[in-house]
Amino acid sequence: MSGMQIGTVMKKKVMITGASRGIGRAIAKLFAKEGYDLYLICQNSIQQLEELGQQLEKEYSIHCVCFAGDISSFAFVQELFQNIYEKTDHYGIDILINNAGISHIGLLTDLSVTEWDSILNTNLSASFYTSKLALPPMIARQHGKLINISSVWGDRGASCEVAYSASKGGLNAFTKALAKELAPSNIQVNAIACGLIDTDMNHSLSPEDLKQLCSEIPADRMGTPEEVAELVLHLVLSPSYLTGQIITIDGGWL
Repeated sequence: MSGMQIGTVMKKKVMITGASRGIGRAIAKLFAKEGYDLYLICQNSIQQLEELGQQLEKEYSIHCVCFAGDISSFAFVQELFQNIYEKTDHYGIDILINNAGISHIGLLTDLSVTEWDSILNTNLSASFYTSKLALPPMIARQHGKLINISSVWGDRGASCEVAYSASKGGLNAFTKALAKELAPSNIQVNAIACGLIDTDMNHSLSPEDLKQLCSEIPADRMGTPEEVAELVLHLVLSPSYLTGQIITIDGGWL
């Protein structure tokens, strides 16, 4: 089945980057449960992502298409959207969720130019690429939602995570500026600034460091990817007057 229609009602279509694990995977599961068609993107884990897509199609009778590639490459993003427009008869997507991200922990003096470029391109430039190509049909329809997954470090900054903090700070500014630009077209742009979330990225920290961090959080625990996914869905369903906001989910931490 194409999955694009229920009777005469067209299902809304969502693109999620970084969807094979963690927050992106949780978002994909929740939106499938809510009846959205999915376009899921990962970098390397295509088998894992396709297994997820097949599971969600079977369980929720939605349509799911999976892609693998480097989201920090504009050439890949162009190819990605060309494929999507062909599949949707140039309708495109209704909701874009920029979730893909990478981090690096270490001193700035030890950070290579290649590592800096990789982090900035993946965490910031990729959101420009996807937004640039997703927006024309949204503007034509005067409807759409863009949600960027950011971090509390984008506002506060984190020692030994300068590149990551800079990329997320840039993403926050990108969100606020683009929201102003698109408000006349009835398109909402918001971001979610995550605190310490239980993902593979944060499990690169030692158990001792994680325990220490949790002791600093009033909620006394890490957040879950599912909690972030629920907030994403709330933003998608929120009134159109809510735009240009950086909403923090951190257990009262910062």
